[in-house]
Amino acid sequence: MNKIILGAVMLFSGVWRRMGTDTVQLHAILNAKLKLDDRKPLTFGRRRQKKQSKFNSLLSMLFSFFTGFVYIFPLLAFKDPIFSLWAYFTTFLFLLTFSLVTDFSNVIIDTTDKLILLPRPINDQTLFLSRFIHIFIYLFRIVLPMSLPGWIIIGLDRGWQAALLFPLPLLMMIFTALFFVNAFYLLVLRIAKPGKFKDIIGSLQVAFSIFVFAFFYLMQGVTKSKALLDIDITRFSWIQLTPPYWLASCYTWLGFKSVFPYAGWFSILAIAFPVLAIWATVKWLAPSFAKQLGGIDGIDAAETSTGQKKFVRVALYNKLANLLNRSDAAKSGFIITWLQTGRSRTFKMRVYPMLAYVPVYFVYMLLMNDEPFAEVWKELPETNAHLFLLYMCALAMVQALNYVSMSDQYKAAWVYYSAPVKTPGNVLVGSFKALWIKYFLPFIGIIGAFVISVWGVRAISDVLLATVNISVFALCVLRLSHRIFPFSMAEQMKEKGGKGVVRVLFTFMLMGVFGFSHYLVLLTGFLWLKILVLILSSIFFWLVWESCKETDWPAMRAAEV
Repeated sequence: MNKIILGAVMLFSGVWRRMGTDTVQLHAILNAKLKLDDRKPLTFGRRRQKKQSKFNSLLSMLFSFFTGFVYIFPLLAFKDPIFSLWAYFTTFLFLLTFSLVTDFSNVIIDTTDKLILLPRPINDQTLFLSRFIHIFIYLFRIVLPMSLPGWIIIGLDRGWQAALLFPLPLLMMIFTALFFVNAFYLLVLRIAKPGKFKDIIGSLQVAFSIFVFAFFYLMQGVTKSKALLDIDITRFSWIQLTPPYWLASCYTWLGFKSVFPYAGWFSILAIAFPVLAIWATVKWLAPSFAKQLGGIDGIDAAETSTGQKKFVRVALYNKLANLLNRSDAAKSGFIITWLQTGRSRTFKMRVYPMLAYVPVYFVYMLLMNDEPFAEVWKELPETNAHLFLLYMCALAMVQALNYVSMSDQYKAAWVYYSAPVKTPGNVLVGSFKALWIKYFLPFIGIIGAFVISVWGVRAISDVLLATVNISVFALCVLRLSHRIFPFSMAEQMKEKGGKGVVRVLFTFMLMGVFGFSHYLVLLTGFLWLKILVLILSSIFFWLVWESCKETDWPAMRAAEV
């Protein structure tokens, strides 16, 4: 398959030469990259054995095929053929572009091969174009099965001629997405310092994961709106200036009518824009690409200098560590967790989206109600839905606990075992305090403020009780399942078997007990009963806290097995 794809790419050798590319070097680089792609394990789930690697491509294509069903809603919902195609290509192009920024950024801006390629006499055009074509091939393998559901719908609904034309706008859409992403990367590399590049990409990854979750869930409620389906298209003439409309205009060649004039002329842009955009990117944005690429992993000395702003931040966590911890081991666990949670892109990628998932899922539950959203919102203070929202905050704390022990530089954890620490449990509780103060307390504070503003002063006791119960639950999770030093374990580790599953089930049953007990107390309407339960939960928290703090070395080693 790789030979066929590579042969098809090299058919355009004349075009590549005119762009200033060395075609011999281009062929060699692409050949090596495609071979390496076939040897990579799947990017989701646990690490697979080598004998299963031959199914990686098939499984990825199958996953992409089912993902493609998400995009077919506009084709079924809107009556106007061109507008429905515009909505389809808009959704596809938008999610594809952001997916490139997040999931494929390691392919486009790959620094692992810089020690091999950059010292060689390879010009910027060759280096950039090799990455561009590589990601195009990689992406085409995913986009093709992802487009099959829409392709089938178009063929069944609009005839075989429309299905036959479909690959052309699909191909131009891929080129358009690649142009937007590569141009964005190159512009960021020119404007921002190389050391800040990965931080920008990391922020986009977090934003994209939040957007996708919100889009898929909230769209299910929004699509119930009859006003959306009966929308007056002529009021949105600006869509003619967007690339998805140019792609959809290609179907005017088959006689499809558009409510906007001159749609046939816009279809020319569907082909001209991607070609000219890629040409301009290679010609004008690619120069000095190698130099900028080599600086991505560098450290800017100016950024590491101790300025007044960073001094204030350092003083803050040092003061908190000294104020909230007695032992040096607990202070160390607090400071390590505080600093690393702010530096680790993996941790932020896993935890930050969960903070947004909670309010998004709550709104989704309201949208799923059969009544109009305005009526549901008006009746909200009369319900007990605030308990559901409050206890959902436990997911954010548990997610933080799940990933605070994981790191790409986990081999540096030898310092924990070399230090003269008598009771390692102090490090764990120090780390827990840092997570609780830095993430959970501000988060539950914001959610609690919203609850009080909607449900009134009577909900203050519920916020306090839920905060204590969630803290007890998180501490039980730490005690039973996560007695591991912060940032000391690789993300892909061996499963812990049935014992670990039982512990997880037990902790979540405990959360159910806390939530249901709170609901029963709320039904009674007695404030004194809430205060009594709050006191009992606080005592339970103290008992579990002392147990975690007294964790010894044998218990730590048992948890690592």
